[in-house]
Amino acid sequence: MSDTYSFTRRGILAGASAFAATPVWARAPAWDRVAHSARGLDQLHAIIIHQNGQPVLQETFRGPAAGRAVPIKSVSKTLVAALTGAALARGEISGVAARLGDVAPRLIPRRADPRVADITIEHLVTMQAGLERTSGANYGAWVSSDDWVADALSRPFVAEPGRRMLYSTGSFHVLGAVLAEVSGQSLLSLARSRLGAPLGIDIPAWTRDPQGRYLGGNEMALTTDAMMRFGQMYLQKGAYGGQQVLPQDWVARSLTPRTRSPFSGLHYGYGWFLGRAGGMRYALARGYGGQVICIVPDLALGIVISSDPTRPARSQGYFGDLMALIQDRILPAAA
Repeated sequence: MSDTYSFTRRGILAGASAFAATPVWARAPAWDRVAHSARGLDQLHAIIIHQNGQPVLQETFRGPAAGRAVPIKSVSKTLVAALTGAALARGEISGVAARLGDVAPRLIPRRADPRVADITIEHLVTMQAGLERTSGANYGAWVSSDDWVADALSRPFVAEPGRRMLYSTGSFHVLGAVLAEVSGQSLLSLARSRLGAPLGIDIPAWTRDPQGRYLGGNEMALTTDAMMRFGQMYLQKGAYGGQQVLPQDWVARSLTPRTRSPFSGLHYGYGWFLGRAGGMRYALARGYGGQVICIVPDLALGIVISSDPTRPARSQGYFGDLMALIQDRILPAAA
């Protein structure tokens, strides 16, 4: 099955930067052309590009000042996926085939379909649980419920688990609740100790559900520098600053196609959208409005773009514009 997807418009990515903007005099002309194209997208706030661990472009065009934490929306899902790898490395979960009924039976509500107990960690981290989605038109009702985990797990099955991707923040919220259950720590504490500390980044507290569980899969905020460090850690096979933050095999498995998005056509691994452009593979953490972390291992390239979080970014609209920015400007400049 091919992991190539052709977009009809433009683009890719999410974030801004805590570093100062790259001096114009220090930039190659190709990166000036990238900056010019990015500036012309009025929804795009900031862009950072690093290659071989060094900044080649850092510009904040509009929106919050560099160094301010910005909403990363569903890029949060990729962080929760990373925390899943950290839990596996510590033996808190036996493997991605572990069943919900075995690792966190207390989370399963009485009214749930008995098959919910057989949903695995892999089903959750790839959004293939098979339950009715809590995203899109269902999101408002879901976050208005009195128990977000119970509501997500009480929804009817619309597909067999593991058969197809059903984009649903509820799946990642359940996964975040599992991580908290097996570790005895909150998702915030896990994020700060297992990602924030080794990467040297601040992770502010974010939205919690009625039971006090931190929302898994949405509403986190990071600086664009923090987003870049997270991306660099994946480019470096889970290592950062001389420390192995995530197991190398988890990173490799995360960037292996497991399913395909019915909306964008991109493949999906463990928290990352996956595709190819110009013969090169890339991985993409994507959030509403055009928040993106993109890594291109073949070029040792990391890209972060932050955008207006109040405006949509569809594949045939602004997200397409971002894809074209990557494919037509950034990749050729980096190559």
